[in-house]
Amino acid sequence: MSQTLSATIILAVMVAVYILAKIFRVSTELSLFLAALAGALAGGEGLPARHLAEGAITYLDICLIFLTATLFMNLLKEAGGIAFAVRAILKRFHRRKYILFILLVFLLLIPGALTGAGSVSVLITGSLVAIVLRYMGLSDLKVAAIIFIIAGLSAAAPPVSLWAMLTAAGVNMPYVGFFLPLLIPCVLGALITIFILGHRASPINLEKALTEIPAPPEGMNWWRLSLPFGIFMALIAAGRLFPFHFPILGLPLIFAITAGITLLISPVRLNLWAISLRTTEQLLPLVGTLTCVGILVQIMTLTGVRGLISVSVVTLPVALVIASLFLTLPFSEAVLMWGAAPVLGVPLILLFNTRGLDPIVALAGLSLIWPLGDALPPTAIIGRLTMEVVGARERYQKFLLTCAVPAVIIAVLGTLMVVFSKKLSFLTIF
Repeated sequence: MSQTLSATIILAVMVAVYILAKIFRVSTELSLFLAALAGALAGGEGLPARHLAEGAITYLDICLIFLTATLFMNLLKEAGGIAFAVRAILKRFHRRKYILFILLVFLLLIPGALTGAGSVSVLITGSLVAIVLRYMGLSDLKVAAIIFIIAGLSAAAPPVSLWAMLTAAGVNMPYVGFFLPLLIPCVLGALITIFILGHRASPINLEKALTEIPAPPEGMNWWRLSLPFGIFMALIAAGRLFPFHFPILGLPLIFAITAGITLLISPVRLNLWAISLRTTEQLLPLVGTLTCVGILVQIMTLTGVRGLISVSVVTLPVALVIASLFLTLPFSEAVLMWGAAPVLGVPLILLFNTRGLDPIVALAGLSLIWPLGDALPPTAIIGRLTMEVVGARERYQKFLLTCAVPAVIIAVLGTLMVVFSKKLSFLTIF
């Protein structure tokens, strides 16, 4: 039996087991794990304990980033910083709709950008932003669509973009030069989304809106809110500006430092143990998914399936690949979640690199499209979470239709970044 045929059979077994597991309503994490085990057995590897262990810790560093960054954001929320920022912005700009829209966009972008998880944006600032948008006369469906799409873009935004990180790790490419290629399109896509879906918003009833937004504790101010972010940016900048004189701290340690500072300057006493437990529980599905994705990728590499997928993608006409990105990326995200990046993103970047495209800008374009799949079945985790947080009771299909127009624009924007990646390579200087 040829290696190609053998890898094809193993791939078919893995796909069949995954689909069967989802039919029986097994969680995505366990479905990925069962598919990996089935692939190992079909490939004659038995139960490869060493590869299972190695795969499980493949993305340990990324998991540490998630945990420390989300702990920082949860501490900031419990200290009253998020509520303080929303109330202050609302009081100052409630009569200036477009400025208010821009500031709400950044409130939604920051938590996901720092943690790499759109769900954190939905949970940390989504409910407060939903109150503001609802009092501006927007329907629950439009509010949910705005929060979902911007939260997805926040997960793709720098400094922590999971899809870019996973793909870059798969092709041994340093995660450097992604800041502007990710930041500019994510901010642009978020602004397009809120202006399209919120263009009929009316002036807000300030008094009623403030009654629903929790009052921050006495003593919370802009200094307490901005100090942790300022130290975070200073530590990041110091490592870049003085690479031979300042130690490389790493994002997990930097987030841990900012979390500690937030704990110290909080105007109220924070229960670090309780918040840490809640953070771990909140991120357990995400960490579980990354662990099982690492196992799946390891087994796919062991059995030759990953090589088969890479060769199949690389040999396709590049025009066909680019033209189908708006379909293949969201649907791969809907099935594999973050696993789509190492499985599909790696061969795509290898293909684009061989054709003379800039791999960093091209990968940033792909990262812009992937989050759209978080609203599609069978997983639809972020989409359904957003509907729950907003309190929308309409059918889920109506929510998808509401997201359609900005989603198409974002997909086109990401595709254009791939096509013109060489001309946009100047963005990689920072």
